[in-house]
Amino acid sequence: MSALTYDLTLAGLSVGSAAALTGIGLVVTYRATGVLNFAHGAIAMVCAYALRQCVVEWGWPLWAGAAVTLLVLAPGIGMALERFVFRPLSVLGGDPAQTLVASIGVFVLLVGGAALLWGQGARDDAPQLVSADPWGQLAVALVLAAGVGAVIRWTRFGRELRAVVDDRRLAVLGGIDADRVAAAGWAFGSFTAGLTGVLLAPYVRLDPYGLPLLVMEVVAVAVVARMRSLPVAVVTALAIGVAQSQLTRLHPSGWAAPLLQAVGTNLFVVALLIAALALPSVGTRDALPRTATARVPTPAGAWIVAVVLFLLPLGFAGSDLHTSVQVPALGVVLLSLVVVTGRGGQISLGQAAYAGLGALFTALLAAGRFPGLPRLPELAALALAVVLVAPLGLLTGWPAISRRGLALALATFAVGVGVSRFVFAQPYAIAGLSLGRPAGFEGDRAYYVLELCLLAAALLTTWLLRRGRTGRALAAMRDHESGASAAGVQVPALKLLAFVSGAALAALGGGMLGMGLRAFDPAAYDPVRGLLWFAAVVVLGADSTLGALAAAALLVGLDAGARGGVAAALIGVLAVLVGRFPGGPYEAVRTAARRLRPGRGAGLTAVGTRVRSSVIRAAAADGGGPPQGPPAPDDESATGGASGHPNAEAEGRVHPHTPSPAPALTTHHLQARYDNFTALDDITLTVPPGRITAVVGPNGAGKSTLFHCLAGTHRPAHGHVRLGSRDITRLPAHARTRLGIARTFQQLAVFPSLTVADNVRVGAEQGRVHDPSAVERALRLLALDGPVRSLPAAGLPTGTLRRVELARALAGSPRVLLLDEPAAGLDTAEVDALARVLKALAADGMALLVVEHDLDLVADLADTVHVMAAGRIVASGPPDRVLDAAGARETPA
Repeated sequence: MSALTYDLTLAGLSVGSAAALTGIGLVVTYRATGVLNFAHGAIAMVCAYALRQCVVEWGWPLWAGAAVTLLVLAPGIGMALERFVFRPLSVLGGDPAQTLVASIGVFVLLVGGAALLWGQGARDDAPQLVSADPWGQLAVALVLAAGVGAVIRWTRFGRELRAVVDDRRLAVLGGIDADRVAAAGWAFGSFTAGLTGVLLAPYVRLDPYGLPLLVMEVVAVAVVARMRSLPVAVVTALAIGVAQSQLTRLHPSGWAAPLLQAVGTNLFVVALLIAALALPSVGTRDALPRTATARVPTPAGAWIVAVVLFLLPLGFAGSDLHTSVQVPALGVVLLSLVVVTGRGGQISLGQAAYAGLGALFTALLAAGRFPGLPRLPELAALALAVVLVAPLGLLTGWPAISRRGLALALATFAVGVGVSRFVFAQPYAIAGLSLGRPAGFEGDRAYYVLELCLLAAALLTTWLLRRGRTGRALAAMRDHESGASAAGVQVPALKLLAFVSGAALAALGGGMLGMGLRAFDPAAYDPVRGLLWFAAVVVLGADSTLGALAAAALLVGLDAGARGGVAAALIGVLAVLVGRFPGGPYEAVRTAARRLRPGRGAGLTAVGTRVRSSVIRAAAADGGGPPQGPPAPDDESATGGASGHPNAEAEGRVHPHTPSPAPALTTHHLQARYDNFTALDDITLTVPPGRITAVVGPNGAGKSTLFHCLAGTHRPAHGHVRLGSRDITRLPAHARTRLGIARTFQQLAVFPSLTVADNVRVGAEQGRVHDPSAVERALRLLALDGPVRSLPAAGLPTGTLRRVELARALAGSPRVLLLDEPAAGLDTAEVDALARVLKALAADGMALLVVEHDLDLVADLADTVHVMAAGRIVASGPPDRVLDAAGARETPA
């Protein structure tokens, strides 16, 4: 081995050891709590600053400063985060999106706090805890990995940790203190973060933004290890570190030389991109439906106040006006997150990359440096830059098709980091680049007027994407992706639309921001900014255009009028508390004000008053006089028709429109597997039109898998599914819906943020038949045409929501209806009403398949019953013969 190779290997081992420490901390924290700690790099930065403060500023001995920093401060930060941030989220049932936002909030809070406390300048005098010899750092990483592995494998705490990871609730029932396990995991993860920070600080820029991002780039190590394997994390870190160091000896030539050199010096970023895009299963347990609530209405007059505030800077001058120029531009960028995250429900941590590309392309086009294109005027350059950047939204939109939750967050973050490192940080792209303003708008006041016009256009675009058919489809996808697909929404295409539209808006805002600053500043679009923008939009109301404008004014105004970092610290505090007020600050203030009002007695609603009046009139007509005291209106009288149940129309006088005879839905020798487990084995059945077919059997018999194969949410390994003569085995769920196959879900799949009528309207708009009367007919059929039609679905009784889901399915005029435990959560009266509706639908020629545990309902409804056990059909026939002879009667689940 040559001396150069040996020296480069040692240097690579040094970098790899620090990366291994990061991987160990992230894996342990994730295994103990299920949280990917996005704040890991920020904790490392805070600890590095703390050690420097103790040793350099206060003159402490190195050993004393290191002991306080690593043994007190770092674990203390972790335990405080577990106790005051993530444990409340767990107790309150916070969904993964809230947990992710809280983690990003901690990152933003620590970065902003560090900028406030120590300033934003870089420091180069951080104390050196371990000698530059890489063997010391390598020994620390290996000892830690071996120690943690031994604890997890051979100690009682390790057994408890594995139990909590496998099933936290079951572990708690078994007597394990899950909170203690989580606290220990956070304490150790923060200790490794602090150790990483103090080891790296002497060799890199110590500033509030650079070091956290550098640490987060090596999250690829934990992703490659699938957030579980410590040995894989350590080996991966060391291998990438050595490879990156060895690549520095290469000096490529030609036009691609700068890009190849950038790849060689940013191998951890390349690994992050590959790992995030090639391993979609990472974080699958976090890919859960978003917990959606009814949208909080904008306060009356709020838009008038907003317009006045945005017009005020026209009266400013000097630095105040120059600062105000940034607000409309940033507002446009944040509107892109309203489209992608607020309405589409997709996590996007890379919007800063698209904003930066918009500014960069505008500058290149205006300077005549864009390959193959002549020099353009600034406004034309901005417009063309938006057109060029919009398709690049596929960089994050395409991975979003198969990813959700943590996996999507990692993919979008990786794209943002990749663009920052391989484009914005490279001299070949930005050297000597300047950016002017359009002719006639050179002055701040004139340019501000232009920005207001562009902001108005962006607001109109956002409004169009949040209204009408597209807006309802986006909201449905956000609230319940599987339910939206079952309603006929083309979820993959809609995700691409959201990301492409978001990229275009971000590019427009980025170009405006660059022209406002009269320069292309890569630091204005780094990935840390992207995290800050995402957190700001979420905490101020992700689905609120007014919230995005408020966030822009807050971010610009606070940092301009005070020491840098105030805005980040404030947004971080709000993001940390996101689990407490998921509806946004306005909803929190409104709830607090309601609680502070003087107590008032319970009163009747308008519906209750009408019911009381009708009861009084009926009693008077019978000669009995008024009743003693007003009756309390029940849930159904407040949310349904006259009785709250499907009315006489359900008995056969009014039926859904079926323009063509229903074909039979059949399966032929169907076989389905999950990994090596065979869930279905040679299933052949027919769901004929005009009849009700039921499938029963014990839990684990394969009923749900059969249902998913018929609905298109699981592809069988062998066999075929046919609708009439057409093979639909490979068609996705939304395509089957448009062919006339509708379904309901065992777990309610309604869209909480939409009204009852809009829930049903989604089914009609996305179904196969566009009948203007379909919505009203479905609402009448299920007795939802009363006051309930205008209520948000969030908070309605289970029986009402079951009817909403069924009405949405019927609004698309299906020919085949698949019902997965439709009676779950219903009382006896509601079950009887449901049975009348289903019999009427079958009498009208529809083909119905019911998977149900309520065997009394099955015996009353079904024409044919199939009994399943161990993935096979073991008996078929009329219910009176099959249910008794096959011994299929079971305890309802």
